[in-house]
Amino acid sequence: MKKIIVVILVVFIIIQFFPIDKTNPPPTPGMDFLKIKNTPEKIAHTIRTSCYDCHSNETKYPWYSNISPMSWWVKNHIDEGRNHLNFSTFAVYEPKRQLHKLEECIEMVEKKEMPLESYYLGHQNAKLSDEQRADLIHYFKKVKEDTERRILFNK
Repeated sequence: MKKIIVVILVVFIIIQFFPIDKTNPPPTPGMDFLKIKNTPEKIAHTIRTSCYDCHSNETKYPWYSNISPMSWWVKNHIDEGRNHLNFSTFAVYEPKRQLHKLEECIEMVEKKEMPLESYYLGHQNAKLSDEQRADLIHYFKKVKEDTERRILFNK
């Protein structure tokens, strides 16, 4: 039993020498969702607090992202989040893709699938109240309607 504990401890120490890359891509303000959609400050604050760590290039890594293997899980989660939706590069999406992303935002917030429950463990301030959820849903629906109008009149 002692040998197993020693081996586990040695492996744990060794994996600490393989940190994750915490470099965020450079900011692109002209492509950021909050800027291009002229998001009201109250909504922008909610999105920054509850969404940006995983869905933007402005991730603020928590203290536990310095400890492997937890850091690997955090990094994978952030990479997946950015792949699904990256608010920092929202302007790059074609208008129809923007519509789809907005539909997903509405659905995820309505179903309380986002933010993830696991994210709340270290980020209590990211937990959305019913009012914040309703405000986000209303805002995303408004932006979706504006985008639909833009698509319709640009054809």
